[in-house]
Amino acid sequence: MIALVAIAIAGCAPSDAPSIPDVPEPAALEPTVTEPETPEPGAPEPTVTEPEAPEPTVTEPEVPEPTTTEPETTEPETTEPETTEPEATEPEATEPEAPDGEAPDGSDESPGPGSAPVEFDFSFETNADGWVVDFADLPEDYDQSIYELDGGHRALPDGLDGAGIYVQGHNRSDDLFMYLKRRVDGLTPAASYTVSATVDLATNAALASVGIGGSPGSSVFVKAGASTTEPEAAPDRIGHLRLNIDKGNQSRGGSQMAVLGTVGHPDIVGDEFRLKTLDSMDSPVVVEADDSGSAWLIVGTDSGFEGLTRLYYDRISFTLTPIQPS
Repeated sequence: MIALVAIAIAGCAPSDAPSIPDVPEPAALEPTVTEPETPEPGAPEPTVTEPEAPEPTVTEPEVPEPTTTEPETTEPETTEPETTEPEATEPEATEPEAPDGEAPDGSDESPGPGSAPVEFDFSFETNADGWVVDFADLPEDYDQSIYELDGGHRALPDGLDGAGIYVQGHNRSDDLFMYLKRRVDGLTPAASYTVSATVDLATNAALASVGIGGSPGSSVFVKAGASTTEPEAAPDRIGHLRLNIDKGNQSRGGSQMAVLGTVGHPDIVGDEFRLKTLDSMDSPVVVEADDSGSAWLIVGTDSGFEGLTRLYYDRISFTLTPIQPS
């Protein structure tokens, strides 16, 4: 249209007018505003490729396909329940349940004893097995020539087999006590036990015999017991050696020694020796082990017969039964 108007104007202008060069209209350089090229009517709407707004490739942070590594299902390592075969915990040995005061952790409480009796047996076939001979109830300055004290391990007398511990003494004091003692271990520290003993001895004293001050057979009393402290003879205020534990006197027992019987044997003929067995099952005493689990055993004869007594201990056995706390 613009071009046609220009031409019409040109046709109307005077011929002598300077010819205005045809300023070619800038072909209406329709500014390539590429406004989505406003599609000429009927033109297929230019698929406005709207700068393809590069679909922000949202690279969807690759959402690293949560590699789920299916927590490797670590098949809970099935830890084959380690069965640790409950470490067999050797039922913690339950340390005999050390009732109510056990303290195996070193505290001040004393552990309770086990339930099984503890036995000690001595046969003296080869030696004295730790037993020691000693004497009490006589003057500290006694005269050996008249007391004739003797003792030690030796063979049994003629007619008997084996060996034993021999003890001899002449009761010049009218109260001679001849004894054997031995320390034993393996008890529960500070625990209390009832103590019973069995003694096999070889004697040459007839049961129905008569002697000075009393019978050689029925006035010599055999005793046995136990003590926490070592039995020892020490001089008293008048210079006589007295035992430091309660053994009683002659036919009477004490808190630490019980009477088992007498040395008299009903079948003795002449001066022969015969074996006799005595026990204290009916009259046990009580002993408390020391802090290291030890105690002292003691066996002896308390004499009212004022003559010479000769004995062989062929066998000695003790049973210590724990006293359970109430």
